[in-house]
Amino acid sequence: MTDILHPAIVAHRAKRAKDLQLRLADAITAFAGSMKFVYIHVAAFAVWMLVLEHSPWPTLTLIVSLEAIFLSTFVMIGQNRQSDFAQDKANHDFQEQEQELKKNTELTNTIHTLTAEIHRVICEPEDAKG
Repeated sequence: MTDILHPAIVAHRAKRAKDLQLRLADAITAFAGSMKFVYIHVAAFAVWMLVLEHSPWPTLTLIVSLEAIFLSTFVMIGQNRQSDFAQDKANHDFQEQEQELKKNTELTNTIHTLTAEIHRVICEPEDAKG
């Protein structure tokens, strides 16, 4: 079965696929949000604390602080991406709803005109017809 995607999703994905920086940010965000990332960090921090550096781990503290700064930036990039997508989808949906409203209004007016014509033909007295 083929997935049918919302046009705003298709446009959003195409826009992101064109930009190398956005693709890189997406890849980093996807990796940083995975359990693999957690396992690698647990192992790396354990080795660092037990083997490479002794208390109070000044270099590790610096590295972890810098990593937190970068990861928070990627979280904000992800939030901006989600916000852009939501706005694109809302704009698309609004345009579609406006087109539907216009069509429905035209259909309602046409039905009213036809109903009035049918009523005139059926209910008009015979002597007035001719």
